[in-house]
Amino acid sequence: MANLGFIGLGVMGGEMVNRLLAKGHSVTGYNRTRSKAEWLVRKGMKWGDSPRAVASATDVTFCMVTNSAALGAVADGPDGFLSGLRAGQLVVDMSTVSPAFSREIAAKVREKGADMVDSPVSGSVITLQEGKLSVMVAGRRETFERAKPLLLDIGPKVTYVGENGLALVMKIATNLSLAVQMLAFCEGVLLAEKGGIARATAVDVLTHSVIASPMVQYRGPFVLKMPEEAWFNVNMMQKDMLLALELGRQLDVPMPTTAVTNEFLTAARGMGLVEKDFAVVFEVLAKMSGVQA
Repeated sequence: MANLGFIGLGVMGGEMVNRLLAKGHSVTGYNRTRSKAEWLVRKGMKWGDSPRAVASATDVTFCMVTNSAALGAVADGPDGFLSGLRAGQLVVDMSTVSPAFSREIAAKVREKGADMVDSPVSGSVITLQEGKLSVMVAGRRETFERAKPLLLDIGPKVTYVGENGLALVMKIATNLSLAVQMLAFCEGVLLAEKGGIARATAVDVLTHSVIASPMVQYRGPFVLKMPEEAWFNVNMMQKDMLLALELGRQLDVPMPTTAVTNEFLTAARGMGLVEKDFAVVFEVLAKMSGVQA
């Protein structure tokens, strides 16, 4: 049993803590909105009043927040986790943020005599609950080996990809395909529908066809009924798409499908759909096609 901390108890972070508790670990957690974490407290999670309190009370601190600004907010300052670190501790940051900014935080962690890996994941809350999550890790190899047993308690596939920041590059390279695939799926559904095929039939055929990636299989049915709570909303997906476009600019990689798909996310924002799951690009395309979403 390890003494763990976890900062950021949203949909994914909360389910990760749930798995860690089920594996017998002691977990002290912090979330900006405490009410969202009460279900974990009832399951045995200890509450930390700040990121600093979490780091001070634990040996390994996990972090999963929304973006670079949020990571900076929980890391820096008198209440940040950096101020609570001791020599020999480990930080496992599972947020999807700028690789360059992650490297900056890792350098600050090392100034404290601790170490950090960036460890984003590939998968949804359903993938996580089913124990099928894929985890990418970057940092010093010996630090990865220390973190690996804990990460295997979260997901069965844990892959070392190289030095700090490279797991985030891999995550961004992965995530851009989610939105691009979803938009292509929506195009296929609408083409079939306007051609005279019932939408539900088109979804059934496509989600059981050769194009049915795991993402298409679990998110494709959202074009029939959107979830009440977004698994990954427009705002979060567009953050990742913008990270991808910026990396493409830096590395001279043309990203035409990413750029076009990003514009559909911008249109969704303009239509007031920012809090919806990013599968809501179907509604944007449907309106452009003259179809009732």
